[in-house]
Amino acid sequence: MEHGFIAWAKQRAMRLPKVKLGIGDDCALIASDGSDWVVTTDSLCEGTHFILDECGPQAVGRKLVGVNLSDLASMAASPVAVFLSLCLPRKSADLIGAEIYEGVCQACEKYNVAIGGGDTNVWDGPLVVHLTAVGTAPQAGCWLRSGARPGDKIVVSGRLGGSLLGKHLEFEPRLHLARALHPLGIVQAATDISDGLGVDLLNMTVASRCGAEVDLDLIPISDAAVERSKTTGHTALEHAIGDGEDFELLMAVDPSRIDLLPQSIDGVPLTVIGTFVSRTGLWSRSKGGVMQMQPRGYVHG
Repeated sequence: MEHGFIAWAKQRAMRLPKVKLGIGDDCALIASDGSDWVVTTDSLCEGTHFILDECGPQAVGRKLVGVNLSDLASMAASPVAVFLSLCLPRKSADLIGAEIYEGVCQACEKYNVAIGGGDTNVWDGPLVVHLTAVGTAPQAGCWLRSGARPGDKIVVSGRLGGSLLGKHLEFEPRLHLARALHPLGIVQAATDISDGLGVDLLNMTVASRCGAEVDLDLIPISDAAVERSKTTGHTALEHAIGDGEDFELLMAVDPSRIDLLPQSIDGVPLTVIGTFVSRTGLWSRSKGGVMQMQPRGYVHG
């Protein structure tokens, strides 16, 4: 339902006044006299994005900030402020609200981000939290999903898969990677891996009007993905491609300048896993040859 609704919403919004960049990327861009404003928003729902009894409210608050800052990182934006809205379950609203706010404050302090305001409601349903984050664009312009070209190298940060074992709650939005890579001028397009490598790579190819060929043997697999594969009936590779909520960067890098790509930044590996190609769709390369690749990923609803 999620992706179909977004496509419909984008078409419906065409009749309205425009911003510099609207629906369809990780963030919106709003033009200003100085640096463009970069705006993103995310909601987390109990039972879909977290189980409150297992993780606690503070972890929910930290995750809420993290997912928004991950969107800003994917466009190489610098975070400035966040706006928090809460729909709190009536029976324990004060306690849960205070704990979530503490988690939000912890994350904002870590990344030097202001809390600009928000809204609080109480209701008889489950916990729903919402955050809007505002940042500034770099002077040379933001990375977009739509900048990949045939021949560009597909690069991912970190190791993928198994986020359900903990990473989906406690992760590092890749702001420092974006700050280090953007001045090099080698990244042509980017997004963050929230829905899963397969789905997010497909989104980038659609936006860029090209395809992608992935070398399955090169995908960096996390230890958590290996651990999950022992009990789920899926391979570690399948988890790396489809689990989602890795919150790593997925980038298109200029092949003529690939030698400028560091092997790692602050201990986070950067791995070339394939190439963007002119034929549309996703393709996988392995010892068995080249085959069409299914865009597996986590669908949020």
